[in-house]
Amino acid sequence: MRLLSPILQRLVYPAMGKVGYFHSRASAAVITYHGVLPAEYRSTDAFLDNTLVSIDAFRSQLSLLKQHYNVISPELFLEWIHGTEKLPPRAVLLTCDDGLLNNLTVMTPILQEYGLQCLFFVTGTSAGENPALLWYVELYLMLTEVSQARPAFEWKGIRIPAVSDSQEDRRSQWLQLMDRLSRFSGKDRTEFLQEACGRWCLKPGWERRYLEDPVMRQRFHLLRARDLKEMTDARVTIGAHTMSHPMLSQQPAELAGEEINQCRIELQNCTGKPVWALAYPYGTPTAAGEREFDLARTAGYECAFMNIPGRLEKASRLALPRVHVTAEMSPSVFEAHVSGVHESIRNLIRRTR
Repeated sequence: MRLLSPILQRLVYPAMGKVGYFHSRASAAVITYHGVLPAEYRSTDAFLDNTLVSIDAFRSQLSLLKQHYNVISPELFLEWIHGTEKLPPRAVLLTCDDGLLNNLTVMTPILQEYGLQCLFFVTGTSAGENPALLWYVELYLMLTEVSQARPAFEWKGIRIPAVSDSQEDRRSQWLQLMDRLSRFSGKDRTEFLQEACGRWCLKPGWERRYLEDPVMRQRFHLLRARDLKEMTDARVTIGAHTMSHPMLSQQPAELAGEEINQCRIELQNCTGKPVWALAYPYGTPTAAGEREFDLARTAGYECAFMNIPGRLEKASRLALPRVHVTAEMSPSVFEAHVSGVHESIRNLIRRTR
């Protein structure tokens, strides 16, 4: 598939898109975003910003969907889950994970302009009023801010590897730490970040520009309680994304259950609205499995979402597939994924092999 991908993306998919092949074959799908890059933001790290799309790309994708697909409301999707409504042909549900401030300030106005709705999944952190970053994004930014190599150290029985001079090595370390630190509670991870600041000799207030600079705030700041209330007043639907965004599969069952259940409680208390949907953090089969599906069911969620390909109509309501939109997707590649054609080609190649 790696050898075929450039040919598909640059030649085959654009040709298919021009003749309308994708939407003629499309089935129901769920799309997930992770936010939009503010207009004034200048990305200096494509690796970090790959999960967010530009405003122009977001508008282009919404225009395509509105022209050739039926973008449905979260409420209609819930009725379909209950079996009281049918989905229209080429139905698409829009979702967005993580709860960044730009979900309110950039995405929501654009969606309203197009007359479309989105199901926004936010963490329990957003039910409070303290300014915050996602813990694993804060960890990544810390590693990029370290001025030189730093030695390894022990923390709560786990080894924290040495910080390399190489940014590529630091990204590998970041991925390892995301996995290891997910075992702990959100409070413990906050304590680790505070200790790591000293261990890695970061200057006090290093994170201030990410929280105070107007453009950086749009990119990195999480929504707060006042923002959630503003969104729900505008009839935006809010879903749960756990309390602190850990990799649930790495946690003890009791801690994972608390992350799933408490988030729903906190968000409902904050917004005064029912929270009926969950998006598992990271959304991969290694991050959430049968245990997490059972925990979501016990917590009272009507449905829950992964970030994996698949047929929506055939999936479990507690492991629903989604198309993950990334920054490098061209319009034709975007539609190839949304329509399900990309996954069909992948499956065909697998069977051939």
